[in-house]
Amino acid sequence: MLKTLLLQAVAILATAALAGLFAGRIGVQSALAGGMAYFLPNLLFVLRLAVAIAARRAGAVGFLIGEAVKLAMVVALLLWLPRVLEIHWPALLAGLFAVMFVNLFALLLKT
Repeated sequence: MLKTLLLQAVAILATAALAGLFAGRIGVQSALAGGMAYFLPNLLFVLRLAVAIAARRAGAVGFLIGEAVKLAMVVALLLWLPRVLEIHWPALLAGLFAVMFVNLFALLLKT
């Protein structure tokens, strides 16, 4: 889990650097915001899951509820971001998709 979070952070930074080349400061800001809109709820989900596993209370229902809350938080952050930041939408989506693809890539590697 921690390796995936680290890879996500690296993906956010790499995407922000690329966005900065194409869209300047607003691109960097937008890519960071898009990546963090997924990373932060995912971090909270992973921490909650780790606590549940340590307490031997992890189960499918708790996992699904945690995933639903995480996705609701992502949507809420994505709706809130344009109200507080000037957004370059392609950069924001690039940051968001980069983090999401790291999750997919990590699942494919873990066989």
